[in-house]
Parts: sequence; structure tokens; C-alpha cells
Amino acid sequence: MTTANFSALPRCDLSTFPTPLHRLDHLANHLSSSPQLWVKRDDQTTLALGGNKVRKLEFLIAHAKQQGADTIITMGGPQSNHCRLTAAACARTGLACHLVLGGAEAAFPNGNALLNSLCDAQVHYVSPEQRNHKTTALLKELRVAGRSPYLLPLGGSNGLGAIGYVLAMKELRDQFPGDWNDLDTIAVATSSGGTQAGLTLGARMFGFEGTVLGISIDQAADRQPSYQSEMADIANEAAGILQVDERLNGAEFHLNADYLGAGYGILGPAEKEAISTFAQCEGIFLGPVYTGRAFAGLLDLIRRREFSQDQTVLFWHTGGAPALFAYAQELQDVTVE
Repeated sequence: MTTANFSALPRCDLSTFPTPLHRLDHLANHLSSSPQLWVKRDDQTTLALGGNKVRKLEFLIAHAKQQGADTIITMGGPQSNHCRLTAAACARTGLACHLVLGGAEAAFPNGNALLNSLCDAQVHYVSPEQRNHKTTALLKELRVAGRSPYLLPLGGSNGLGAIGYVLAMKELRDQFPGDWNDLDTIAVATSSGGTQAGLTLGARMFGFEGTVLGISIDQAADRQPSYQSEMADIANEAAGILQVDERLNGAEFHLNADYLGAGYGILGPAEKEAISTFAQCEGIFLGPVYTGRAFAGLLDLIRRREFSQDQTVLFWHTGGAPALFAYAQELQDVTVE
């Protein structure tokens, strides 16, 4: 087991940890031939209706303030959970916030778009193709205006942000009843890669012997080798910041890209059924973009009996439920099999 001095890193207090850990007995009973199921409730981080990005933002916002920043810029989609939580973290810590969102502004803001405005974030809607260009231009504009902007990466996914999920693995180890190596698989939604990078590095550092399985919500199978390499780069950057000797390669990142549906942010039958199944069996709400799609994938793997009944699987709930309100029409009249 590798040790690291986490307390040496600047960190903002944005939530209360540990997040809850529950067995999903009703859901497991609902599914035939199911493994034992658990959920790690990072949808219950206490900032702005919760989500996984809070763990990353504790380190990223602290670093921005240490660098003398007075303004945060980040980017995402119109219903970005990362952007909603960044806006809230800025409000909490007294920083101005600019969000560059790739997509059209809704006529009636709902879900995360509404919450962004309540946190007084300055929102810039552009086409997805213009998002990076607008972000670069905005950085220059703010500097010319005398501001000190700090750019957060997409999804908060860099080595510093991933440290939040290295620590999350230690939290799970300390929280899990009995031996956490009774867990065979930890399944998690993956997109920009920082959460899975941190979990995988944390697994190495804290002696987890099971599989951290990322279920891709937008990275196609033909990108898998390069995407795995990107996650290894994030994990190794985190290891360097922590001054530990661990180094990972792309092959150590387990990824399933079979459940991309109709594309990013498009709610299809599989996601609708997964969201309803989780809600109706456990009273827990998944998000329409990330966790709904990832659990749809896990649900299919269970139904195909990729896991035996004597195995144990944990679904790491990374949040996203506030975006459900923007998908209200699509979620009507969904039935659970």
C-alpha cells in the first residue's frame, strides 16, 4: 500500500464526507440472477444538489485561489453537472464564474441551466464546435479587463482534480463493512476520464484487488486505446502531484463502450428504463446523461449474466439528477420490466 500526504495540498471544504453507502437489496431481488449490489452515493455530496465533481472542485478551487484567481472559467454542455457545481463552488468561495456551454440556450431554463443562473454564473452559449475558441477568447478578454481568470478543464478532469477520487477510494475502503476486496467490480460512468483515473490510481494505492469498470457515455470503442492512454496520463499526473511512485498504463483502465445510445445527452429507451428501475426499486434518482446511461449498461451486463450471483458489484453514483427536470417530456410513461 502506497502512502501520500494529502493534507499538504490546498483544499476547499465544499461537502461533508463520507457520502452514503447502501446495499441495493430490492433492486437485486427485482433482477433475476443478480449479483449482490451496492451503491456509493456521490449524488449526495452536499453542495448544490450533489455530484462527483465536488470532490474534484475541492482541490481545483483551492489551487485557483492559491494562484490569486478571482474568476473561474469552465465549459460543458447545456445541462453540464460540472458547470452547475462549479457555479455553486464559486458562489461558496467568492469567485466570479463564467460558463461556456456548447449548445443552444433553452427558451425556458430548467434543470442545471436554471441552477447556473441562481448561482449568478455568467453563461455563454455557443455551438459545440466554437466552445474551445470562445473559452480562449474569454480568457483574453477577462485579462484585458484586469481580472485574474483560472481555467478549469472539461469535467474538472486533470491530475489535481483526480486526487479527489484517489481519496474517495480510501473513503470506500474505510466505510465498507468487512473486507472491501469482497467487491468484485466498481462500475462508474466515464466521460472526461478524471473520476475513473482517480479511482484506478486509488485502487492501486490502497490495495483494491477488484475491477474498476468505466462505462463510457460518449467515448466510442474506436477511441478506446487513446482514451485509456488519456486516463493513464491523468492518473500519473495525480501520482506526481502526490509524490508517490505509482505509475499506470492505458491497459490498466477497464472500459466498456457498448452503451453509447443515440449520442451524448440523448435520452433513449435504455436510459429511461434504467432511471425508472432505479427509482422504482430503490427511491434513488439517476441522471439522464451520465448515470442513467452507465446504469443502463450495468443493467444489461447483469441481465446477460456477465456477473455471477455470488459476486458483488458496486455502482458509483456520480450524480446528475437535477438535469432530469430538463428531460421531463421524454421521461413520461416509462415502464419497468
